[in-house]
Amino acid sequence: MATPAPTRDTIHHPQVDALDLAQILRTVGDPLRLAMVRTLAAEDELLCGALGERLGLPKSTGSYHLRLLREAGITRTRQEGTLRFVSLRRGELERRYPGLVDVLVAGEPG
Repeated sequence: MATPAPTRDTIHHPQVDALDLAQILRTVGDPLRLAMVRTLAAEDELLCGALGERLGLPKSTGSYHLRLLREAGITRTRQEGTLRFVSLRRGELERRYPGLVDVLVAGEPG
């Protein structure tokens, strides 16, 4: 039996061994994305919209920056019905780059 084609609802996350430190650092080099990481570090998981509201972002801006964070392997997005929850890939990042999350979140949360 053939594997079904991915649907629009499939959320791609890079494998841990494919995470690139240079890409991660470029991605969090933007102050807004760094604030998002720091906010997520203080929570287990947030609705995508709730994260944007906390930072005073329009939905489109929040979605754009969350996509970049996910594609860099920094966050994980989980879909439940029509809701999307986002969390920091803390454990995976720590295994790949020990101490990186502590460096990123040292400072004021977003």
